[in-house]
Amino acid sequence: MPDPTVSDASPARRNHLRFHAPHAHLASVFGDDWFAVRAEGFARFFGTPTFLIGQTAIVGVWMGLNIAGVTHFDVYPFILLNLAFSLQAAYAAPLILLAQTRQADRDKAHADADAQHREALAQASVERQELAARESAQMLALLEQNTQLTEATRELSQRIKELIDEIHRQVVAR
Repeated sequence: MPDPTVSDASPARRNHLRFHAPHAHLASVFGDDWFAVRAEGFARFFGTPTFLIGQTAIVGVWMGLNIAGVTHFDVYPFILLNLAFSLQAAYAAPLILLAQTRQADRDKAHADADAQHREALAQASVERQELAARESAQMLALLEQNTQLTEATRELSQRIKELIDEIHRQVVAR
């Protein structure tokens, strides 16, 4: 039986993410401004196949052009290429670490919200069980009363039959 104190239109029924709402500020890894959106996109792009294939192609062309002698802007041992990788790592590492830290914060917040939700469900379950126990006790009491009334009705019916038989014997005896 549904809880009579919580209607289907109540906010508790409509907002199933109410336990996650206090942690909404953690939704974006770096915040919500333009830099944050770009930084998060950049950090997410690092692990994609597109980035890895694109970087490999650029490095291959870079090295091929310099080894073949088509251009001589970064001859072997490719110091400029090494500098580019160092610069990329200098920016990528902090962004990735920041993304991991914020993801851990989001994961913890979601775990806390899930725990609160489970506790609320458990409390609602306990309340439903208590209500069911009270209703079961009421049903048992009503059944006991019904049994007593049925027994009283049977006894009265038996007594009425005896009285009718007594009256019938007295009328026939006269």
